[in-house]
Amino acid sequence: MSMQPDQVLKFSIVTTIVVGAAIVLGTITAALMEGRAVVRAFDNMARQPSVADRIRGILFVVLAILESTAIYVLLICLILLFANPFRSIFGF
Repeated sequence: MSMQPDQVLKFSIVTTIVVGAAIVLGTITAALMEGRAVVRAFDNMARQPSVADRIRGILFVVLAILESTAIYVLLICLILLFANPFRSIFGF
């Protein structure tokens, strides 16, 4: 069973809209959390300068984990755009 060209177009449009929304929400969330982590780390460094080195080290690890979340969002979006696993379900 093959889909009609207008159905393929609708599927592509819906996929593109979903991917656009996912990349926006996924990256905005990661960026906001990174900002909050930096603000809190700087606040704690200002209050306790003696442990600033430890806080800075933990901050880099936390930022790397948060940034990897945004990279995973990008990966999922690229999979949906170029190797969509739902295409076979819909017959094309």
